[in-house]
Amino acid sequence: MKRIENIIKNSEYMAYVKKIEALEIDRKFCRHGLGHLLDVARIGYIINLEENLGYSKDVIYAMGLFHDIGREKEYEKKISHHEAGAHIARKLLAKLDFTENEIEDIAFAISNHKNYSNDKKDLSYILYKADKLSRNCFDCNMYDECYWDENIKNKTIFY
Repeated sequence: MKRIENIIKNSEYMAYVKKIEALEIDRKFCRHGLGHLLDVARIGYIINLEENLGYSKDVIYAMGLFHDIGREKEYEKKISHHEAGAHIARKLLAKLDFTENEIEDIAFAISNHKNYSNDKKDLSYILYKADKLSRNCFDCNMYDECYWDENIKNKTIFY
């Protein structure tokens, strides 16, 4: 997974991650640091394998690693992190040996991971599901204060 290693080693990517971690230092609810991004990537890949969807490991991991990268823009400029993240992903993935088709698929999934399609083979659905499943709501101190609907809180371990 050389291309994925290149994402993690990219100073511009890591600057976004570190900025988000700094902005969320006092956040009570779920944070969006590198651990979360990797959890989403790994769970997305498990979904991909279990459902035999055929996406490449690099595409799934890149999608997971970039899905919340726009949070800084959301916090500081009130821009949707979905749209900001898709823009950042397009810019950086083009420098990291991803094809134009892969970049567009990843960016589409990022920009739509809140308003995903119901097609369980769609990347945006995989991203939405992996993002939600990455949270251990059942073990969270903020469970009762969380703004998430009860229907989407993870009350057990799935993956």
